[in-house]
Amino acid sequence: MENFLKRELRSTYVKKVESAGGGCISDGASYDTDNCGKVFVKVNKKSEAQRMFIGESASLDAILNTKTVRVPKPVKVFPHPDGTGSMFVMEHLDIKSLRSHQSRLGEQLARLHLHNSALKTRQGKEESRIGSGSADKSGDTCNETSSYVDKFGFDVTTCCGYLPQDNSWCKNWVEFYTRQKLGQQLDLIEKDYGDREARELWSQLQRCIPKMFEGLEICPALLHGDLWGGNVGETDSEPVMFDPASFYGHSEYELGIAGLFGGFSGAFYSSYHKLIPKASGFEKRHQLYQLFHYLNHWNHFGSGYRGSSLSIMRKLVKGS
Repeated sequence: MENFLKRELRSTYVKKVESAGGGCISDGASYDTDNCGKVFVKVNKKSEAQRMFIGESASLDAILNTKTVRVPKPVKVFPHPDGTGSMFVMEHLDIKSLRSHQSRLGEQLARLHLHNSALKTRQGKEESRIGSGSADKSGDTCNETSSYVDKFGFDVTTCCGYLPQDNSWCKNWVEFYTRQKLGQQLDLIEKDYGDREARELWSQLQRCIPKMFEGLEICPALLHGDLWGGNVGETDSEPVMFDPASFYGHSEYELGIAGLFGGFSGAFYSSYHKLIPKASGFEKRHQLYQLFHYLNHWNHFGSGYRGSSLSIMRKLVKGS
């Protein structure tokens, strides 16, 4: 493996220094190199691994460009040397469990979610100045290569787990989430399980969803996309996020899976909501966003997640 990495990374020195063992989706190990520093290499032998890693790399790049929260810097995605699966090389970070920096992560996540909105405000001011014939001559180049994203989706396919997400751009969040997030998951359940109750509840729930967003103006926010406790940590100096499945969506969506499996303290939520307060109807939409992740787990791990998925659907239909 060292010789293969030397060729791919154009290094003269590559040495394995530690193994991270296997996760739910991929295996990983760290290597010292002479030209890339210490790197972390993820390995996945599934046929769809290259698509998954390309999406993760694009997600990391997008988050890095906001300069809001630390994520590993991606280096390269390439096929596995034995011809099966793919490998993803990224910056190695000495990450431990999230403890000291919960509050800071909450603030930084909110700033990530507000970044695109800030670009919209900045763009509007610049257009106003240009329109009045007084363009800004200050030489401020901050975010000069960034522009406001006015749609929901992403430029590439990203995977939540190993399942690809339909990130085709859409102007309307309710349509995007209903059709391309929930609808895609329920199509897979129909294909694999033919679950009659899921089918009937989905038919009812689709009619209820628009009401949950009445009076709400949603600015597309760049999301991590899979922000559960296992995908965050900290170095000695700052919080870190990793394993993203990004797209532009509603900021509230991010907190759906965050609340399912723990790992986030009251300080995290307090700091987050200080910058992005809860809007009216938050709790019901929070359940709607958790539904996606229960359905996604049903599709990944089997019908043990059926009961939780259908329970949320029943509550949302009954409470509409």
